[in-house]
Amino acid sequence: MQTTDQAPAGDVAAPAPSGLRSLVAGKLSELIERAVADSGISCAVQLASGQVLRFGPGEPQFKLIFHSDKPLLGPMTEDALGTAFIEGEFDIEGDVFALQEVRKLLAVNANAGLFLAWMWQLVAKPATWINRRAIAQHYSLGDDFYLPFMDSRYRFYSQCLFRADDETLEAAAEHKLESMWNGLQLRPGMRLLDIGGGWGGVHEYCGPRGVDVTSLTLAQDSFNYISALDRRLGLNGCTVLLEDFLDHRPAQPYDGVVIYGVIEHIPYYRRFCARLYDCLRPGGRLYLDASAAIEKYDASDFTRRYIWPGAHSFLCLQDIVQELLFYGLDVVETKNETHDYYLTMRHWAERFEANRDAVVSRWGERIFRIWWMYLWTGSYAFYEDTLQAYHVVAQRRADRGPRPGAFTRATQFLRSLK
Repeated sequence: MQTTDQAPAGDVAAPAPSGLRSLVAGKLSELIERAVADSGISCAVQLASGQVLRFGPGEPQFKLIFHSDKPLLGPMTEDALGTAFIEGEFDIEGDVFALQEVRKLLAVNANAGLFLAWMWQLVAKPATWINRRAIAQHYSLGDDFYLPFMDSRYRFYSQCLFRADDETLEAAAEHKLESMWNGLQLRPGMRLLDIGGGWGGVHEYCGPRGVDVTSLTLAQDSFNYISALDRRLGLNGCTVLLEDFLDHRPAQPYDGVVIYGVIEHIPYYRRFCARLYDCLRPGGRLYLDASAAIEKYDASDFTRRYIWPGAHSFLCLQDIVQELLFYGLDVVETKNETHDYYLTMRHWAERFEANRDAVVSRWGERIFRIWWMYLWTGSYAFYEDTLQAYHVVAQRRADRGPRPGAFTRATQFLRSLK
């Protein structure tokens, strides 16, 4: 059922012509009524004219407040409406998860130019150049931006592991490190490579336990933070290098490799696994965790435009397992951690939202809106299982694996079509 009323006169923009108002209201009503019918949500929408549309039974779970008719006259795509939100053309109040029922009906990808530009980078640009660019665009806002919404104990930017839904984010971060320590079978005196050092959580946990950690990072802020952490904690056996993993050539192989939430920036699985084999001693282990999608390179226009530029790709589990096996590594453990990532991102979203005034004051309203939308919609994607998360443990064999070339891979592909 739909009813209308008027918002207070002082709170709205000047009314649009009646014909335009009818077009806007009709277009929006069709979309939301479909969402209401499918999910039973209730909501309210205040148009720029002041007209308020109500959908569904009971009190509205969320409210959209439009300051302009412009967003509703263009294409009803996730990218277009997401951009309108970022530019402040409408606001959102209430239950963000309920809002996602409407978002499901929006077209995810519509911009062919954006997709082709992304494909051109992937095909034509050097992998290390793409990695540097992506890291620079997502991780260059300064430590004070990221640290307030992550766990305060180890400062992780990938899924923490919860033993109960009401556990703290800090306890879940500890469990993440326990899982890695046990998966890699670490012991004092071992050498560990940490790909993508973040804010030094692996140093802080493993260093005092007698493991020598070498971290690789492409972010100057991360390099500075970890260097200062090692000095402060007296971790003389730990070091950090400003270097791409694809360029890394250690003097001697490592006992273990950990890569937390970074494989999304290295979609070149063959090169990654070849380099990994050379970096590990025989019997050495890899611990990898990541956000994942069933189809590789599956991402919305909004994500590619505002969140993860360049060749970012969610982990494709079946593809990474294949390449690990081809390149001399046995998969010894795989665990689904989708629910853990939902809980992690929900904590991040709530903490980020609570820090709104500080974020807007220093980085501006636009940056706040981009990250607010990213964190809440990301949490919902894991909740709905449209995104997944895993950790994988693999162990290096003595042999190098079959490492099939182009001809063998083409033959395998043709056989799979039968």
